[in-house]
Amino acid sequence: MTDAALTGKKIAFLVAGEGIEQVELTEPWKAVQEAGGEPVLLSTKPGTVQAFDHLDKADTFDVDVVVDDASPSEYAALVLPGGVANPDALRTSRSAVTFVQQFAASTRPIAAICHAPWTLVEADVLKGRRMTSWPSLQTDLRNAGAEWVDEEVVVDRNGPGPLVTSRNPDDLPAFNRALLEALS
Repeated sequence: MTDAALTGKKIAFLVAGEGIEQVELTEPWKAVQEAGGEPVLLSTKPGTVQAFDHLDKADTFDVDVVVDDASPSEYAALVLPGGVANPDALRTSRSAVTFVQQFAASTRPIAAICHAPWTLVEADVLKGRRMTSWPSLQTDLRNAGAEWVDEEVVVDRNGPGPLVTSRNPDDLPAFNRALLEALS
């Protein structure tokens, strides 16, 4: 993808206040920037969010926009990083779930990695979708109406917009490529 392929496009990265798997935030963020896009960090509260390297605290990141103040129409794609605690907390935020529901009704891509699909389960937007995730989520995803597969990356086009999913940080190169292709 050329350096200017995403010029002028804002990409929403939605996270909770803590528990974000850092590499699942920073690597897609870097891929979006290198493609010329503008990543925007959305969260449920203003200030900073705490990322983790598995179970160990890692860096903090400044929130750009509180999800209550965000409109899905402003963004070309939605990225949902994983981490166990991050999507579990997002599930309890009515404004985050509503944002995801509204975004899922559009034709724009959503990309979710590892445990992030828990937020999609809560938003009830997975019926008829084919996807992957961290293996422990497969029952939840099937119960939400999705077809779960164990693959590096899955791009499902059985909904209004593409759904890009991957299993874990090892899949980030394929996840990032699929995200950028879905945006082109």
